[in-house]
Amino acid sequence: MNPIAVSRTVAAFIVSLVLLQCGSTHKLPAETASANAAPDAPEQPSVRANDAPAQPVKYDGAQLWRIAYDDQPKKNAVAELQDRFDASMWNYNATSVDIFVRGQQLKKAECFLRAANIPYEVVIEDMQRAIDTENPSLEETELWENRNGHRMTWTAYHRLADIYDWMDYLAQTYPDLCSTKAIGKSVQGRELKVLRISNGNPANRAIWMDGGIHAREWISPATVTYIANELVEDWDNQPDHLRNVDWYVLPVHNPDGYEHSHQYDRLWRKNRGGLQYGPCAGVDLNRNYGYKWGGQGTSKQPCSEIFAGSGPFSEPESKAVSEFMQSSAADWKGFLTFHSYGQYILYPWGYDRVVPPDHADLKRVGDAAAEQMLQASGGSRYTVGPSGSTLYPAAGGSDDWARGALNIKYAYTVELRDTGRYGFVLPANQIKPTGDEAVAFVDIIAQEVAKL
Repeated sequence: MNPIAVSRTVAAFIVSLVLLQCGSTHKLPAETASANAAPDAPEQPSVRANDAPAQPVKYDGAQLWRIAYDDQPKKNAVAELQDRFDASMWNYNATSVDIFVRGQQLKKAECFLRAANIPYEVVIEDMQRAIDTENPSLEETELWENRNGHRMTWTAYHRLADIYDWMDYLAQTYPDLCSTKAIGKSVQGRELKVLRISNGNPANRAIWMDGGIHAREWISPATVTYIANELVEDWDNQPDHLRNVDWYVLPVHNPDGYEHSHQYDRLWRKNRGGLQYGPCAGVDLNRNYGYKWGGQGTSKQPCSEIFAGSGPFSEPESKAVSEFMQSSAADWKGFLTFHSYGQYILYPWGYDRVVPPDHADLKRVGDAAAEQMLQASGGSRYTVGPSGSTLYPAAGGSDDWARGALNIKYAYTVELRDTGRYGFVLPANQIKPTGDEAVAFVDIIAQEVAKL
């Protein structure tokens, strides 16, 4: 018999014993798919036709664990946690992985790791408590609105209506500089609203910025709006390399998911397509772009968090961005998409562990940006590298599409704060320091674009 097959059989037998010891059974593959139906939504309530669950999802007792990811037994243990205990992977790199474990699975998962002799660190002890204390009350915004003409504060995470009203405010207050355009609609009919910031110089190059492609990454729309606000409100003092750019800003790429994460499920990731699938609804929009669609790091299963959709650009949100950018007369030289978390500056390619011919240039610029971000923040270090090698291969990403389909030289994904202490549930008091880092990043990119 093949020695490798023997080894796998023995490993499977050992895992089965451990699972039995911890009061769990070793599920068959067909059962596993069902168990993983909703990686971020434990016991998700049934979904009504109007997208409103019977009650908001609660995460009482759920925890975020960090496990070393430096040998095969630990990687096997992480896979078992996902398959057998409905755990979900939030973030990982070459040395460690962050695993989200639901409250009702906690004791069994702990037993499994102890029996397998796998150490772990509890990063977030009670996820619901972290969610409850993440975002302060917005009562102060009425006073802010009276003073500033809009409700956006950057001391709290705001709903979509506040973000869109602020965009309209900029267009009305600075009509020679700002304008807004709905480039399409989401699955549920919400506008995908883009803010254009331009001095009208016909020689301008163009830079695209977006946030909120993954609903639960609230720091992303907050940071993108912060950058745009800093640009506009201090426009007369901005250097030429920032003023001589046409900026196109889509703060919320996934408006349905973003609203869902505020109202019903704080940890929702995907868009809200396919509601007939209940907790399996949604497509990962950052796997739905057309360049190398359906490759590594994607799934064809609707219940997966990385479900790539039925085909490239199957979702109206990604299709709208694609059609707008391809039909625009803008001279695209930069594509900046903001995510969380991990503190990374990533460049193509993401679809595999390979790099484009000018990767040294992308690394040089990324390193310069990371250094300026460090100086702006006084301590936050960002790791720079190609997406597929630095993190993991993930095909169908928007940055790969911008580079591969539109040939935009400076295409970057920025994974914002933090490195895992709070994960996706980053307290709102970190919006401004994160925004300052992102402003420093954008400044470096604009300097490079000006040289093209």
